[in-house]
Amino acid sequence: MQPTKTRADLLMDLALVAFLIGFDVTARLLPHAPGFMPVAASGLFAARTLRRPALAVIVPLAAMLLSGFGLAGDDWRVSLVVYGAIALPALAGIYSRRWQGPLAIVATMVPCSVLFFAASNFSVWAFSGMYSLDLQGLTQCYVLALPFLERTVLGDLFWCAVLFGGAWLVQHGPALARKPLL
Repeated sequence: MQPTKTRADLLMDLALVAFLIGFDVTARLLPHAPGFMPVAASGLFAARTLRRPALAVIVPLAAMLLSGFGLAGDDWRVSLVVYGAIALPALAGIYSRRWQGPLAIVATMVPCSVLFFAASNFSVWAFSGMYSLDLQGLTQCYVLALPFLERTVLGDLFWCAVLFGGAWLVQHGPALARKPLL
């Protein structure tokens, strides 16, 4: 039997959502290595930790929308695909909640990172006008974007470690501090 969801639970969830959105917007607007952002990891973290996991989808979408006001705009079709792809970890996190531990997080995040790479670069090829709309142009687009794949996967895993590791420390740190070392 699941515990009832109270108003306090909702407020805690909304506070975490607001924190993650603010964190993501700030990280996106500050200088960073291309592809090395916490937005996707925040969506996965929210989906796996919120009492109301459906709220998790708001995190990456709101973060991208709000930070987008401070950044140069992309073609709306590319942005639409990027927004959809960046929300995938939140959706995948909702469905992967039954599995616990770091391996489940990695097994959820890595495919989402690869799908983001595939979808976002396909949309750049299809809509940006930077590449010829044939197999050679598509191949060129993906080959030139390969450095972003590595940064995206490593960045997503790094931010997962920061978020999930930080939450673990908040939950277990006081108990660890009370235990004698010897």
